[in-house]
Amino acid sequence: MNKLSKLAFIAATAVMAASAMAQSVPASRQATNDNWVNGTGEYVWMNGTNELCWRDAFWTPATANAKCDGALVAQAPTPPAPAPAPVISSEKITYQADALFDFDKAILKPAGKERLSELAAKIQGINLEVVVATGHTDRIGTDAYNDRLSLRRAQAVKAFLVSKGVEANRIYTEGKGRRNPVTTGCNQRNRKQLIACLAPDRRVEVEVVGTPKQ
Repeated sequence: MNKLSKLAFIAATAVMAASAMAQSVPASRQATNDNWVNGTGEYVWMNGTNELCWRDAFWTPATANAKCDGALVAQAPTPPAPAPAPVISSEKITYQADALFDFDKAILKPAGKERLSELAAKIQGINLEVVVATGHTDRIGTDAYNDRLSLRRAQAVKAFLVSKGVEANRIYTEGKGRRNPVTTGCNQRNRKQLIACLAPDRRVEVEVVGTPKQ
């Protein structure tokens, strides 16, 4: 046997030995498969340790076979993390009604307009979600009268804020009348003293909800 024949015999023997050691797994149905498969294309050949597939010269991680190169098959890119939700801030400001209105009135005083102008300026500095103006009264008078008075005062606050550029459809008003007092122990028989004691009950609460402007 000449030298060339000997080399060919050795190469053929090595191929048969490798094939005897190789394992096979079902071929995946991916469009591009640069691993070596059997003649019918049903199986992909693996090495003897079941770690890697036999691959041709065009193999890349992007064309790996999912059955035996699963760890190397190109993975779908991880979607970016969602943007953080904007932080919504809420601020409730309580104005003593006597600072905004004369007693038993719903017409804003000059001092009241000045304080509400400051609030309107703050509102213009945020992305406004909603403003809720809630009027309250003391316990003097009937429920029906106090309900109307508290609502009129809340509506007066809304009208002024709108005049300063705040969107009307963002402002809601309600009147709670005498139902939510904050005072205790006001039992004076003298009317003037009782009115003075109940002053904290006469109030307008304004809650502003929005997000900071970037």
